[in-house]
Amino acid sequence: MAQDSTDKIAKLKALREESRLGGGEKRIAAQHEKGKKTARERIDALLDKGSFNEINGLMKNRHTDFGLDKDKIPGDGLVAGFGTINGRKVCVYAQDFTVMGGSFGEVAGEKVARVMDLAMDAGVPVIGINDGGGARIQEGIYSLYAYGEVFYRNVQASGVVPQISVIMGPCAGGGVYSPALQDFIIMTQGMGNMYITGPEVIKAVTNEIVDHETLGGAVTHTTVSGVAHFLGQDEDDTFHIIRKILEYIPDNNASTPPVLPTNDSPFRADKELNTLVPADPNQTYDIRDVINRVVDIDSFFEVHHNFATNAVVGFARLNGESVGIAANQPASMAGVLDINSSDKIARFVRFCDAFNIPVITFVDTPGFMPGTHTEHNGIIRHGAKILFAFSEASVPKISVVTRKAYGGAYIVMGSKHLRADMSFAWPGAEIAVMGAGGAVNILHGRSLKDKDPEEAKKLRAELVADYEDKFSNPYQAASAGYIDEVIIPSETRQRLIATLDILRNKQSTSPAKKHGNIPL
Repeated sequence: MAQDSTDKIAKLKALREESRLGGGEKRIAAQHEKGKKTARERIDALLDKGSFNEINGLMKNRHTDFGLDKDKIPGDGLVAGFGTINGRKVCVYAQDFTVMGGSFGEVAGEKVARVMDLAMDAGVPVIGINDGGGARIQEGIYSLYAYGEVFYRNVQASGVVPQISVIMGPCAGGGVYSPALQDFIIMTQGMGNMYITGPEVIKAVTNEIVDHETLGGAVTHTTVSGVAHFLGQDEDDTFHIIRKILEYIPDNNASTPPVLPTNDSPFRADKELNTLVPADPNQTYDIRDVINRVVDIDSFFEVHHNFATNAVVGFARLNGESVGIAANQPASMAGVLDINSSDKIARFVRFCDAFNIPVITFVDTPGFMPGTHTEHNGIIRHGAKILFAFSEASVPKISVVTRKAYGGAYIVMGSKHLRADMSFAWPGAEIAVMGAGGAVNILHGRSLKDKDPEEAKKLRAELVADYEDKFSNPYQAASAGYIDEVIIPSETRQRLIATLDILRNKQSTSPAKKHGNIPL
């Protein structure tokens, strides 16, 4: 009897070893030759040592066509389970490229669905590591079923538990849509690729010649398309980014982000803020210099750093508590709002609202980008996304106007009219329908044309100065109550921390409805 038990345990160990080896030693070596870790090595590198618990490790495909009956490997090309990262519980899955190129079939779909269900039940983040050749065509409709089950769960989990997707190899065809539905995408440079159709298909259909990196590499998707949010320099840097994200976000939508101890005084007042913004409204400055002087030292963690650089979004801490930052960037395109920056800001604000992260908005924008290209590509629809995101958000919302806040761009950037809980402005802020020069042209353009050029020039300068005196300042808005307080820039940190403290138990209600219809 004892021998029987020993034999059974030995059989289980053998099956576990077969599953661990995936496609076998040769394919593992091939993966290493490309400078890539295997699925299991990646999970071990990401999670706390010894914390991984695998589930469904012995599942095999049930198909027989195209030789699948001769190649049944326990696990079937996907490793799934749960563990911890810096003590935080997470669920994780990783495609195993050593098994049929990491192709996604019925078993892979069921395993990912299982681990996502577990993440939802447990209320913990889920992390997916993608490195596969797309749908397993040998399984036909079953591979499409697998993708569909995962996509559905991505949508159900959205706004309930954080979802992080890592692209560390090919991710093509239908496989790109699961990452696209998740909260953050991290791509590893030189390894990760994402595209609906690859270079070969594009050449055949359109005769366009393009390589993998240009089409869907990490640089392309973190700069041009904005599909990916972070670029990892290598596998270790990619895992570092995941750990960093988790420092700022909660486990689920019913919990709050972790609070970290800080030695940075809540009463710190950085005097350099008082002179950081140039007096000349046409001179530029980097809004990151403002953010970094206001938030806890070294706490700002930017998201979408290389995409839509006329806006800056990211996480930071104020007195140890996690906040989301949304800001215009005067150092890029003068901080104007265009299609990409509108999408970038709106999506980040909605993530913060979904996961109970207060939003701090730094405003310095001359307006929306003009031009036929912008209009024809839907700036109205895209700009409305920011309106929707700020209006919908029920987390604490605080805005700080550092300089320009003109027209509709003033309204959309977390203004009092979209129910900001507190709106501050610096003394040099210009809150108006438009800049003084444009306003004078509209108000006095005809009369100026009728005058002698020299007289018109002098009168125009006087009219601009008069308009600036009346409107290009924060005091009319403050007198109307649309700005709660005009503050000295060095007071900003203390004011934000005090406001967040009073709003800690903020309650808000919305009209009963199934959901709004955001202008997608």
